[in-house]
Amino acid sequence: MKAITLKAPGGLDRLVPTDLADPGEPGPGEIRVTLHGSSLNFHDYLVCTGQMPAADGRIPMADGAGTVEAVGPGVSEFAPGDQVVSCFFPDWQDGSATIGNFSRVPGDGIDGFAQGTVVLPANSFTHAPKGYDPVEAATITTAGLTAWRALVTEGGLKAGDSVLVLGTGGVSIWALQIARAMGATVIATSSSDAKLERLRELGAACTLNYRTNPDWGRSVRDWTGGRGVDHVIEVGGPGTLAQSLDAVRVGGHISLIGVLTGLGGEVPTGVLMAKQAKLQGIIVGSRREQQDFVRALDTTGIRPLIDRRFELEALADAFRHEESGRHFGKIGVQW
Repeated sequence: MKAITLKAPGGLDRLVPTDLADPGEPGPGEIRVTLHGSSLNFHDYLVCTGQMPAADGRIPMADGAGTVEAVGPGVSEFAPGDQVVSCFFPDWQDGSATIGNFSRVPGDGIDGFAQGTVVLPANSFTHAPKGYDPVEAATITTAGLTAWRALVTEGGLKAGDSVLVLGTGGVSIWALQIARAMGATVIATSSSDAKLERLRELGAACTLNYRTNPDWGRSVRDWTGGRGVDHVIEVGGPGTLAQSLDAVRVGGHISLIGVLTGLGGEVPTGVLMAKQAKLQGIIVGSRREQQDFVRALDTTGIRPLIDRRFELEALADAFRHEESGRHFGKIGVQW
């Protein structure tokens, strides 16, 4: 069985095609899944480049989607032929967050989905959205569910709300699509005028180039008539948080999702207090939330935006494409 493994201490040139033994038949409570697709996330990039060290020989990739081949005794939720997609936190089934590390995350603390077939507990998967191919389905595990939890589960998004999304990565594009489908107004930023045009085509009502307009937080507030936005999808971290605080309304919600500008920095506590805003860290979500998200996708018909697809053997090239920053939406791998 083909797979990609990562040699310690990491690095894209240390992603190695590997032949693994077949995992066998499923036992009680397990399913056997033939995998056909995954998608790239910044977390996967950090692991594969050695910035988040993983065990020698780790199989990377947190997202995986494919077809159920067989089910073990006691499994009733799935049947052979079902299309399924993995869960980022396989041990977080429901309820509020209780996990604060990546020790059981596929592709990091345990083996991930850059391989042909897996045998895992059935509750490590959910049904895939109807009509999605494996690469499309794999985009919901990390990026899609993060956006859903930020806006809907934690943010309480409703029709008529305003949402600010930063950049054109997977979480931000998913957030734009979810917000538009639920009747919200979206404001989006990018450093590329060409990408801003594509954001407008996807339904963004206002777009701002943050390189030519470094005071974009005030511009967002001005565009909303001085009120500010209800929700901010904050993927930048310390380098963008001050502007996001300027952009959010009094009592608004900022979902701190990414650390693209660094792991630490100054928090404008005075502004945060004055805005009485809720600043909440978000790391993906539970299996139950993923099931809710899948039902929403089946109802709304939203389809993920796939920038480009690579073959599994070209996984390093896929990450180099991510490194370039040229992508718009999700990058997929298929086999």
